[in-house]
Amino acid sequence: MEAPAPAARTGIYHGWLVVGAAFLIALFGWGIGFYGAGIYLVALHQRHGWSTADISSAIASYYLLGATLILFAGGTFERFGARRVVSAGATAMACGAVLLTFVWRPWHVYVAFAVMSVGWAAMSGAAINIIIAPWFDRRRGLAISLALNGASAGGVVIAPLLVFLIGRLDFAAAVCCVAALMLTIVLPTAAFILRHKRPGERDAADDGCEPPRAQPPVPVRAAPAPPWQLSTVLRSSHFQSMSASFALGLMMQVGFLTHQVAYLSPILGPIATAWAVSLTTSAAVAGRLLVGLFVDRCDRRVVALGNFLVQAAGTALLAANPSAQMLFLGCILFGLGVGNLVSLPGLIVQQEFPQQHFSRVVGLIVAINQFVFAFGPGLLGFLQQATGDYTSALVACFIVEVTAAMIVIFPRVSHLFGKRDKSRDAFLGSPDGAS
Repeated sequence: MEAPAPAARTGIYHGWLVVGAAFLIALFGWGIGFYGAGIYLVALHQRHGWSTADISSAIASYYLLGATLILFAGGTFERFGARRVVSAGATAMACGAVLLTFVWRPWHVYVAFAVMSVGWAAMSGAAINIIIAPWFDRRRGLAISLALNGASAGGVVIAPLLVFLIGRLDFAAAVCCVAALMLTIVLPTAAFILRHKRPGERDAADDGCEPPRAQPPVPVRAAPAPPWQLSTVLRSSHFQSMSASFALGLMMQVGFLTHQVAYLSPILGPIATAWAVSLTTSAAVAGRLLVGLFVDRCDRRVVALGNFLVQAAGTALLAANPSAQMLFLGCILFGLGVGNLVSLPGLIVQQEFPQQHFSRVVGLIVAINQFVFAFGPGLLGFLQQATGDYTSALVACFIVEVTAAMIVIFPRVSHLFGKRDKSRDAFLGSPDGAS
């Protein structure tokens, strides 16, 4: 007897609602927890007269503590579920931000940022990847690109809103208003949308409702993946090349974005510099959307190679400083790669590691990246101070970005010469895993 055809789906696939929820989580996570950090620095300096160096040290400790907590993000999401983790993280983020308005000693700032770091671990890049992963396979690149555009939107919407409210009200009232807005939106969103995937729920592209598309080789294993082995993962050249390349790229990226205004203002003036920053942010959104349209049909390491090279080209134009027009073009090229450095690691993990350990590998990658990029602003500041201008700092950025491009493609090149990643093959449980 012929099997009955599967019933037609009605309504929107819940995974896309999860993407929308993840967009809102990233919007507030980055808006309050990343872009807001620079605003808090200025406000605290003006209110208390503390040195910028002291406040910057507290911000650096915030990123480092957040990176430590991200190491445990995979296991935490698996144990407690996205709904509880995100709700707790948003509450911690709001409480930490509000605590910044009550500080009266420099060490209090460290305490407030320590509370915020819990929210950053639950709402940043690793969390977004973990939230999206169960709902999409073939179109995961598009889904994550759409969700992580909330991070860029945080810089376009939440950061200016904070500045506007500080100017109209005061620092304490502004932070309390934005924190309340986040809780009003994120907590109900997490409660009603973030849930476990039910049996039978699948994206149309994953169950054959759409024509099959060419995919890069993905490991296919009938047996369950072997147990989690941290030492085996760390020895894998696939993991090492991915971790090293993106950590270096993000270190230079965060460093440049921190010093972008300081570099461009003396050359372009304040108004043109503001336009250059806006172009960078807009290009980040466009670049992530563009890559999201085709990354699911490509080898993600080749996409990462191109992304690093595009950013290197932008950095070269910025370092050469030939004209105002070329500086604007340099900002656009650099911006095109900004968002993808956050979203591509998770997509490469999907392509190269067992699905059962996706959240743990992504959490490990993001934590290492954050440990490294926390030193980016200080490194570029040191180079600028040592030479008196930003030329050497930008040249260093260019060299590091090209190096990152070479590192990320290394496993593909070594595979052409017949060299295998034995540690990764052992972790996959098969010598014939995808390369």
